[in-house]
Amino acid sequence: MLKRIISIIAVAVLSVTVSANVQAATVTVQKGDTLWDLSRANNTSLENIQKLNHLTTDLIHPGDVLTIAPEKHYDVKQGDTLWDIAMDYQVTVPQLKEWNQLTTDLIHPGLNLLIYEGLNTTNTTVTEKQTKPAAQTVSSKPAAQAPRESEPAVEAASTTNTSSREITVKATAYTASCEGCSGTTATGINLKANPNAKVIAVDPSVIPLGSKVYVEGYGNAIAGDTGGAIKGNRIDIFIPSNQDAINFGVKQLKVTILN
Repeated sequence: MLKRIISIIAVAVLSVTVSANVQAATVTVQKGDTLWDLSRANNTSLENIQKLNHLTTDLIHPGDVLTIAPEKHYDVKQGDTLWDIAMDYQVTVPQLKEWNQLTTDLIHPGLNLLIYEGLNTTNTTVTEKQTKPAAQTVSSKPAAQAPRESEPAVEAASTTNTSSREITVKATAYTASCEGCSGTTATGINLKANPNAKVIAVDPSVIPLGSKVYVEGYGNAIAGDTGGAIKGNRIDIFIPSNQDAINFGVKQLKVTILN
C-alpha cells in the first residue's frame, strides 16, 4: 500500500512538472532578486527575460511582475507561414515578429524562429468556450429550415474548390520606397500610404489582374500590379522595406489563384 501511495505521489509531481514546462509563469520580483538569479531559477536566459518583458537594462525592482515562458526554436519548413506557426504554438503573428525582429510576414525555409510557449493559453480557452454557444444558436433554428440553408452551403464550397488553381512561379520582390518610385500600382493601390498591403505584380495573361491569391510564405494577397519584366509564370512580391526586398532574392514559390 505504501509503495502504491509513493507511486501516485511521484506521478502527480511528474504531471505538475510537465504542465509547468508548457505554461508561461508570472514572477513577482522580491528584494534581492536579480535577472541573473531569475533566469537560472527558471531555466532560461537573461536576454530572453529582457526580450519578453521589454526590458532595456538589467535593473529590476521589488514588486515588478515579470513573465517568464519556456523558449523553443523552430526551423521554418517549405510551405510554412507565420500564421500557421502562430496557430501551432498558440501565440500571435505580431509576437513572432517581435521576438525575431521580423519586419514583414515573409519567411523562408531554414529560418530559425524563437518562440515563447504558453503565453496565450488563457485566451485560447476563452475562445473555445465562446464558440460553443455560437454552435448551439445555429442548431436552435427550426429543423424545417436547416435543409434549405445547408444546400447552398455545399454548392458554395464546391464552387470555391473548382475555381482555385495552383501554379509554380519564379518570385522576386519589389518596394515602393525606392527613389523615383510612384508607389501606386496598376490597379490604383497606394503602397506608400498602405505599407502593410499584401500585393503582387503579375502577368495578367497568367494571373488575372485583381485576383485574390495565396502565395507560399507570404500569405493572402491581391494580384494588383504589373511590371515590364513580369512575364509568364513570374511574380514580384511587394515588401515595404527596401533592404528586405533586396535580401529576398529569387525563389521558386507556389501560388494558389483563389478567384
